Amino acid sequence: MAKTASKTKETAKKASKKNEKALVIVESPAKSKTIKKILGENYTIEASFGHIRDFPKNVLGFDVAHDFEPSFVIIPEKKKVVDKLNEIAKKCAKVYLASDPDREGEAIAWHVRQVLDISDDKIQRIEFNEITPKAVQHAVENPRSIDLDRVKAQQTRQILDRLVGYKISPVLWEKLRNNHLSAGRVQSVALRMICEREDEIEAFKPVEYWTITAELEKEKTSFEAELQKFQDKKIEIPNEESANKITDFLNNTSTEFLVEKVTQRDTTRKPQPPFITSTLQREASSKLGYGVAKTMQIAQKLYEGIELGSDGAVGLITYMRTDSVRISDDAQTMAKEFIINNYGDKYYPETPNNYVKAGKKNVQDAHEAIRPSYPERTPQSLKEHLTSEQYRLYKLIWDRFMSSQMQNALIANTSIDIKAGDYTFKSGTSSVKFDGFLKLYSEEDEEIKKSIPELKKGDILKRKKINPKQHFTQPPPRYSEASLVKALEEYGIGRPSTYAPIITKIQSRGYVEKIEKALAPTLLGRTVSKQLVEHFKNVMDYQFTAGMEAKLDDIADKKADWNKVLKDFYEPFVKVVADAKQNMERISIESDVVCPNCGKKMVVRTSRFGSQFLGCSGYPECKTMMPLNTKPEEVSAEPEICEEKCEKCGSDMIYKVGPYGKYAECTNQECKNRKRVVKSTGVECPKCHNGEIIQRKSKYGKIFYGCNKYPDCDFVLWNEPTGDVCPDCGSLLVKKVLKKGTFVECSSKTCKYSKELEDV
Repeated sequence: MAKTASKTKETAKKASKKNEKALVIVESPAKSKTIKKILGENYTIEASFGHIRDFPKNVLGFDVAHDFEPSFVIIPEKKKVVDKLNEIAKKCAKVYLASDPDREGEAIAWHVRQVLDISDDKIQRIEFNEITPKAVQHAVENPRSIDLDRVKAQQTRQILDRLVGYKISPVLWEKLRNNHLSAGRVQSVALRMICEREDEIEAFKPVEYWTITAELEKEKTSFEAELQKFQDKKIEIPNEESANKITDFLNNTSTEFLVEKVTQRDTTRKPQPPFITSTLQREASSKLGYGVAKTMQIAQKLYEGIELGSDGAVGLITYMRTDSVRISDDAQTMAKEFIINNYGDKYYPETPNNYVKAGKKNVQDAHEAIRPSYPERTPQSLKEHLTSEQYRLYKLIWDRFMSSQMQNALIANTSIDIKAGDYTFKSGTSSVKFDGFLKLYSEEDEEIKKSIPELKKGDILKRKKINPKQHFTQPPPRYSEASLVKALEEYGIGRPSTYAPIITKIQSRGYVEKIEKALAPTLLGRTVSKQLVEHFKNVMDYQFTAGMEAKLDDIADKKADWNKVLKDFYEPFVKVVADAKQNMERISIESDVVCPNCGKKMVVRTSRFGSQFLGCSGYPECKTMMPLNTKPEEVSAEPEICEEKCEKCGSDMIYKVGPYGKYAECTNQECKNRKRVVKSTGVECPKCHNGEIIQRKSKYGKIFYGCNKYPDCDFVLWNEPTGDVCPDCGSLLVKKVLKKGTFVECSSKTCKYSKELEDV
């Protein structure tokens, strides 16, 4: 690293001697400090703040009749940025376009080039996968021209998305009577996946089955074994009658439990490859509880640079939008040195671990896997400089990468077959003989499974208890953000840079809501998806969408012509749109809720601000409104009288329901006093100790709990507090309803206390 730094200074001195100043244009101002520290005073670092040009608003922005030639305009709020970049560029001998190392970054570089009023010979493109002295210096010493094929691939994506949005959305506005609806080429396919999963869940019919475990004992050490076979064939226990018959036999005093076979076997367990975008998002979700967008925001900051005291701003990880598990030779060497020096030779494999598979589909392999830029900067050494969230994500990335370069783990497995008449029970255990990479990283919470006493063939075991248990098959779970990303990746839909925007958009449009971290389609989302699938089959087809992604890759790799790709899509597409305009019926999105005032169905409506609510289908004669998530059983035709009187006139107050929830209204027509109904939990706020926690609703309609002294106190919870405190850490306990049961959990993110409600 010292040699690289001295090289950078030498280059800076040469530039100074020639009296040359250079301008480096990046996307984000957060990178500026990090890169400035590396390149020195002879380089001015400025940011474009992302895209500076786009299609004009409210028009397609490209000429279909002339080979889809696009027309771009400077984004109004970026005009000052463009003026500043031009002013500085004219004073510099060189301009380096250093936007992100992906297609979108390439397109941004091209757009910046188009607005700079300087000669071509002054402008060059550079890219780096990590913001380190070596990587940045190598980029400056090896500039290139803008890759127009990558730019065309990105523009083709923009045009395709624009076509779908601008052509299909007006059809939805007209047929579904809602001017706030929109369609997206990839987002709508993701919505379809969520809706189809919901259909599967609703159509699922649970099937009963039973399991039987035996609690056995040898020399006062108990363990459990599970019934697996009858007469050496896999056993199925369909109902209670069958379970009781088997249980009666096993409980018979004449039935012996005899150890028939003890099998011991050592297995090796290989480490996981370093993270790519999708696997980082999934692991951050399961281990840290972070949403996809949050993970990418934190990773972006780690990539761009964190202030590390006297060291200044330092980029800590490589570029976080990647679909490749490839790592550089330098990174492997640094990892090898660290592992051997800190853990010993036995923790490093004979040959470096390589995870790249030849010919793997849907992988651009534009840059490396996500890894720490400096393996020697351990998470613990940086803890004081990072926020809690940055530390946890950096540790996840560091641990995963370093473990990926370590030796396999050796696991000792013991399997026990136990005979009870014609029935065979199985038990087993495993233990770590050599931890290898498990010293740093494991996807399982427990590496050592249940312990059992030392057993040998012929041992007769004491029967303590036979436990029959009823079960029902479970429907497939709803997608979480992480599992949806995995499904999109498996289908080949979307790319690393698009996963987070896809999930954010379908939620912000009101098509999907998050329930207990799972993605559930709203009534509006299911209706929109159904119409799109019925009338735009190709656009909503998984294989078609994945195939289009592959064509974009081909454009970037000079294997396909962008104009032809667009033409092949456009001609059949416009015919489908025309058919939909003619054949799609106009429908209202009806709910199951009946208007309490006139008896007509309540339908989904959208306010002028874009928020959704239920409104009476008899509007304008009936103006009844209520929240979108109102259930039929919550609606009553009889007005509910409040216990308290109107504080303004003393008249009775009655409860009513509006688009934003329940409220109290004075019965005196002249008074017209109204006030919001606050649902209190009766729990004192643990932060300010002056207020109490009440139920509140976010602008997206999501229920949460917060202090009633807001904005003076900003304490919030996503789950209802029970009023009790955690026995482990003293934080509030909250109630959490999951498919597998109702649990009481600690509200602290760092505490893992959890118990089923009936056990508390």
